[in-house]
Amino acid sequence: MTKKDIIETGREVLTVEARAVEGLVGRLGEDFARAVEMLSGARSRVIVTGMGKSGLVGRKMAATLASCGTPAMFVHPAEAGHGDLGMLLKEDVLLAVSYSGETKEIVTLLDYFKRIGVRLISITGNRNSRIARYSDIVLDAKVEREAGPSNIVPTASSTAALALGDALAIALMRKKGFGERDFARVHPKGQIGKRLLRVGSLMRRGAKVPLVATSAPMSAVIEEMTAKQVGMTCVVDAERTLVGIITDGDLRRLLRTHRARVLKMTAGDCMKAGPVTVGKMELATEALNLMEAKRITSLVIMGKDGRVEGVIHLHDLWRTEMF
Repeated sequence: MTKKDIIETGREVLTVEARAVEGLVGRLGEDFARAVEMLSGARSRVIVTGMGKSGLVGRKMAATLASCGTPAMFVHPAEAGHGDLGMLLKEDVLLAVSYSGETKEIVTLLDYFKRIGVRLISITGNRNSRIARYSDIVLDAKVEREAGPSNIVPTASSTAALALGDALAIALMRKKGFGERDFARVHPKGQIGKRLLRVGSLMRRGAKVPLVATSAPMSAVIEEMTAKQVGMTCVVDAERTLVGIITDGDLRRLLRTHRARVLKMTAGDCMKAGPVTVGKMELATEALNLMEAKRITSLVIMGKDGRVEGVIHLHDLWRTEMF
């Protein structure tokens, strides 16, 4: 087999599988909408099952559903008959993946599913199969052919089922209003979680926030900046409303210009008005981008009422290893 033949084989497989997924688009209709409605109304969990390659696809479906706001778990059909059926509850919705619709490990459980009253959605390429006939809703995942030789290796069919599972998960996600904040809550680790971190979860609060009144002498300003170690201090009025900031750089420039006279001045005399601020619901990545654009190392987090809620320093973002 030449290098050219290898490349052509790869392209053929990708083309066949792409067509398999594209073929689902025109067949997606009322049954899909009903399936989403049923899954979104589940009072318990979505239980996904499948055997062989379909089982591996099913595991991915369960993981994607769970991460997108629909509690889900995978139950192996062969293990189900040896005790794992105890995991199923009447309030669950069962999602069975079987291209043939005749997977014996699932077929032998169909009567049990009906006895306990669990609702069944099947993803199959055979609408006339036993699994399809037992199902409350059938999602058609039929493909023209598999990508492998002799049309026997599950390739295009498993890709189509996987894509259909993703379509269910995203449609459910949107129907439930499961947004970025919810997604971040179930993804606290890894790069996804880091990208979705909010400033409010990282900012310094309370006594850790450097604050001085406009009337504070510069000696007190220096003490506050030294104690809080973020390279700046907020200057606030009697209502804790932000009116300006003083940074390490500002202090050095003041000393160069006024020398010892600086100590006779107040924070109000020396502050810089109109500092860069963000809200606590801003993404941490956006805060980082803002710091880089403005070439600053700290940001003031300000509430809607103009009061200081916290500060965030570049080191606070470094610790997340988001960059």
